[in-house]
Amino acid sequence: MRRRLIQSTLAVVLVVIAVFGVSLVIVETRTISNSAQERVDSEALRLASIVDSRLVGAEDVTAEILRDQVTQDRYAEIRIPGRPAIQVGAQPQGDVITSTAKGEEGETVLVQEPRSTVTREVGRTLLIIGLVALLAVIAAVLLAIRQANRLASPLTDLAETAERLGSGDPRPRHKRYAVPELDRVADVLDASAERIARMLTAERRLAADASHQLRTPLTALSMRLEEITLTDDPDTVKEEATIALTQVERLTDVVERLLTNARDPRTGSAVTFDLDEVIQQQLAEWRPAYRGVGRAIVSSGKRGLRAVGTPGAVAQVLAALIENSLMHGGGTVALRTRVTGNQAVVEVTDEGPGVPADLGARIFERTISGRNSTGIGLAVARDLAEADGGRLEMLQAQPAVFGLFLSRTAPPKRSAEDDEPTVR
Repeated sequence: MRRRLIQSTLAVVLVVIAVFGVSLVIVETRTISNSAQERVDSEALRLASIVDSRLVGAEDVTAEILRDQVTQDRYAEIRIPGRPAIQVGAQPQGDVITSTAKGEEGETVLVQEPRSTVTREVGRTLLIIGLVALLAVIAAVLLAIRQANRLASPLTDLAETAERLGSGDPRPRHKRYAVPELDRVADVLDASAERIARMLTAERRLAADASHQLRTPLTALSMRLEEITLTDDPDTVKEEATIALTQVERLTDVVERLLTNARDPRTGSAVTFDLDEVIQQQLAEWRPAYRGVGRAIVSSGKRGLRAVGTPGAVAQVLAALIENSLMHGGGTVALRTRVTGNQAVVEVTDEGPGVPADLGARIFERTISGRNSTGIGLAVARDLAEADGGRLEMLQAQPAVFGLFLSRTAPPKRSAEDDEPTVR
């Protein structure tokens, strides 16, 4: 591309020089020739006038007297009737420029100049024109090289950017070239890079979320299947299989929920559901894990609450909070339900040391963890809660108290005994 730009620019300049240069040479040559002829004519008239004035005054007319009146390199011949011809200067040989003038006293003045003087002057003019043309060609080449670099270098950069995008490096370069068309291409490539980066981030986030959210349910399902393989009691097998099937359904719901959030985090499938059933389900699934480490998990508070949300998503949020208490907390974990305004609240707390002060404001950010964990659980839980119009907050840092706020419908009337704390 650089070579073609230089060649095309140089070709244009050469054509311009050829057209205007030849015309200029012709015009200058004619101008110089005409000017030389006019000078010789003027000198002939001037000499004739001098000779007339001397003849009228009866003064001598000799070659010595007229020598200073004739320009160097010119030849003059004055013919006066009845007198010998007077010659001034050396008569030129070859092609000459000649002019003849008649005086009032009958004399004839002949002035000649070698045409070589015109040739020399034309040569000097041609040399000047040639130097100017050469300078124009050099300037055109330099300008063409500069312009070629200005156009070719950005194209090379854009090609490298496109190659980087194809190789999986979606970082935008934000480099512009002060050429509107090239800047437009750069804008499109940067926008594509940003879209690809968002897509890759979403894919990696989906993979991390899926790995985190499926790890615990798969472990629990594996334990259920092991229980089935180790027992011969049909009732136990049936009970464990039923629980395992329930967990499989929950896993399916988790996967669908993660895919839905990956496509559009604002998309929810909220319905009215019984909050007690979700809490009981979580207690049943997590009680063996807590029992294995010598801890307990209990629930208390308002009974019979109905909330608006996605049961599977709410279960995942509670599972994340319960798992967080299992890994980072201590003592008994309590799930307490209450009502505030038009919202049902599920609080999850434990007897551990709580959240460190330096992590309190960032506890829901991804990769933020108080121990060697992924730091994804609480971030995913918050996204799941917000997808259905709820919210997840840390109500207290020490000891840690997390609250899941859900919209609710008006609960049916129940007796006062239902409001008493119970342990399940």
